[in-house]
Amino acid sequence: MALKRVEGGVQPGINWWRFTTRIPGIHVGITWPEVIQGGLLSVATGGAVAPLMMRFFEIPFEVAWTVVTLQLFWVWSSTFLFGEPYAPGWITPALPLVLVFLSGFKPGAEAVQAMTALTLTVSAIFLFFGVTRLGGRFFSWIPNELKAGIIMGSAVAAFNGEFNRIKTMPVTLTVVWAIVFLLMFSVWYGKMKEKNKLLARLASMAMLVGFLAAAIVGPLAGEMKFAIKMGLSLPQFGPFLQAVSPFYVGWPAWDMYLKALPLAVMIYIVVFGDIIVADTLLRDADRVRLDEKIVVDPIRTHFALFFRNIGHLLTGGVFIPLHGPMWTGVTVFIVERYKESRKNLDSIFTGTINWYWLGLILMLLTPVVNFMMPMLPVALSITLILTGFACAYISMRMVETPTGRGYALFIGLVTATFGPAYGLGVGIILFFLLLVQRKPLIPMPYDVPMKE
Repeated sequence: MALKRVEGGVQPGINWWRFTTRIPGIHVGITWPEVIQGGLLSVATGGAVAPLMMRFFEIPFEVAWTVVTLQLFWVWSSTFLFGEPYAPGWITPALPLVLVFLSGFKPGAEAVQAMTALTLTVSAIFLFFGVTRLGGRFFSWIPNELKAGIIMGSAVAAFNGEFNRIKTMPVTLTVVWAIVFLLMFSVWYGKMKEKNKLLARLASMAMLVGFLAAAIVGPLAGEMKFAIKMGLSLPQFGPFLQAVSPFYVGWPAWDMYLKALPLAVMIYIVVFGDIIVADTLLRDADRVRLDEKIVVDPIRTHFALFFRNIGHLLTGGVFIPLHGPMWTGVTVFIVERYKESRKNLDSIFTGTINWYWLGLILMLLTPVVNFMMPMLPVALSITLILTGFACAYISMRMVETPTGRGYALFIGLVTATFGPAYGLGVGIILFFLLLVQRKPLIPMPYDVPMKE
């Protein structure tokens, strides 16, 4: 039985420095809907990193699967160890740009060193803006059009990668994309789910539904096969660390840090946008649920992101998606469950903490690993195609003038085609050439907001 909190107070836990540790079963209760769905989705989505580790770092699947254990622990640490109220995840919008960055290096040791340089640079930015408290001010300095261009770069890079991937599994991926898009973005389905709880529940589990659909369609289309065996699959930490840890492979040269810096700045801009969205969601929930006070602290978030990324690098080597503040879909799902009633979730942490821990057990079971192995490309594809679609419409909503939208699309194409350094450089120059107006004399059609 979880510890009871004072009405309107903060959920109990072990306080240390800026953080609060909460242990499931002691500080929060166990809720099986979150545990079961979260465990399955966490392993499925987390396992999608394994093919990337195989591709860029040249390691076999059995070794690459070890990354699931390490990432699940450091993802889960955000909520249970550091006390962040969000459902944590990757820096997903930046993943397509990271893949473009790594493609510029030779697979193996050189790619590991490049990813090490990027991880250290991103972590240093988190630490700097956490210590100085300049995060919000820096974000306000970046023009909306440039933010939109960076996000559009993620969309274009994601679409390019997935349009190439669909050639390998045309039937399976077409069906899966259609199902996921329908459940998450369809206008008419959105109206129907407002009146039907079953349709609403399917929409809240869109990624899992798409994943299960692939398990049916893939074998029928002859695009995947399953070979299920019994037993345990223990992580191969030794070979894994020898392949992806800078302590074995070597630390990057200074020029790699310079190459990583433009992308690191872009990643920070994307992350700060996620923090703003996450805080908005939780402040809205805080107004509905007066029985609990949710402490939103962006500075704590900066420090937690620093420790998670550095911790993963030092204990488990490089991690391609990087650790971000929020898994958006899961956070929305948990917040909505939390807002409905205290019977659903006694605390916001009841949802976020229970979401991940079962995955640490499931990924050790050989039948689960055998089932996941042929499904990993599908899991990665779902993640990236949703990222691309969401980034595209978010980018378009951030700018209101035709000139601004054209600028954002162009910067996105430059970023996805030539890399983050070119995207950031061209973006700054074009912003001054196209969008800076000290005193507009004649309002032109391409400068008038779309609504007007």
